[in-house]
Amino acid sequence: MAAPREAPERRPFGRRFLTDPARLFQHNAWDNVEWSEEQEASARSKVQENSSQLLPQDKQEEYEVNAKRYWDDFYKIHENGFFKDRHWLFTEFPELAPNRNPSQNGDSAHEFSNKEKSNNEGLGSCENGHCSLETRAENQLNVIKSTPKICTEELAAQKYSELNQSDGDYPGSSASYRILEVGCGAGNTVFPILQTNNDPGLFVYCCDFSTTAVDLVQNNAEYDSSRCFAFVHDLCNDQSPFPMPDESLDVVILIFVLSAILPEKMQRIVDRLSCLLKPGGMILLRDYGRYDLAQLRFKKGQCLSDNFYVRGDGTRVYFFTQDELNDLFTTAGLEKIQNLVDRRLQVNRGKQMTMYRVWIQCKYRKPTAPQL
Repeated sequence: MAAPREAPERRPFGRRFLTDPARLFQHNAWDNVEWSEEQEASARSKVQENSSQLLPQDKQEEYEVNAKRYWDDFYKIHENGFFKDRHWLFTEFPELAPNRNPSQNGDSAHEFSNKEKSNNEGLGSCENGHCSLETRAENQLNVIKSTPKICTEELAAQKYSELNQSDGDYPGSSASYRILEVGCGAGNTVFPILQTNNDPGLFVYCCDFSTTAVDLVQNNAEYDSSRCFAFVHDLCNDQSPFPMPDESLDVVILIFVLSAILPEKMQRIVDRLSCLLKPGGMILLRDYGRYDLAQLRFKKGQCLSDNFYVRGDGTRVYFFTQDELNDLFTTAGLEKIQNLVDRRLQVNRGKQMTMYRVWIQCKYRKPTAPQL
């Protein structure tokens, strides 16, 4: 299994570098951490060990067939308390912020806000294999505990069919800037966007495989149907409808979502999402990279296929390389703006613990003119 050495062009994501090992526990996180050959060899060995025994095919099919139920169960248990709101998105992806500057591209380095870092003292939870920088157990969003809305794909399909019959009138049709987040969960990306970006021409769509997740979004006190439309959608089902027409979106957001999909289905999904983009529109992605801590923590017997695992709660996760993501997006006709590896060392100063995270961040744009 080849080591993922694929980032000669990368620029540092943040500006906090660990140059003196004696200062390791002075901060909560260190940016752009280089791995030693020994550390990389150890990670490779762990992956070879935990992937040496694959789950039987019938069990793999069971996880695929019941994927929706597992994610529904996840959100029923955690509601909106597992992931932290992603306010870092506006430095990572200025395309989402007010006064967006299209000249900011893959050459720009970012810096996590000191406020967020100071509020992230712990390493976060790694419950059932869900390891995330954004984990939180407190400061939950204010969710209205009202009767859940019925939000099924069947009703959504009927509603979209009716909308499509009315001369192009669809949710957000009058907006000048449209964003779709795929895999919105409980709204940890959507609500920061709505709170931060007050552009009157902005409209945000958000969808999730899980009916429970979409109910959490719709029942949130911050949900504003005049600026946002949440709907249930199965990315793996070509017949599952989108409420907007092709070439109508400025941005599609994929934050830790593509990795949850069966690898054989990823290309078709990226192809379909690229069709929704306007010429010049962009897909923004952040997802798990090869040899991330979450991958190394899996035990033998949890591997489904190369670099694809099932967590203890039945949800699944894939760990990408830059080349794999580049192939997916360029095959869909998109052009690379950014494809970077973010290697971060997180530190729990109270417990004197370290955690090495590997994420990949991408921006791919639909050409403004047809490619010859």
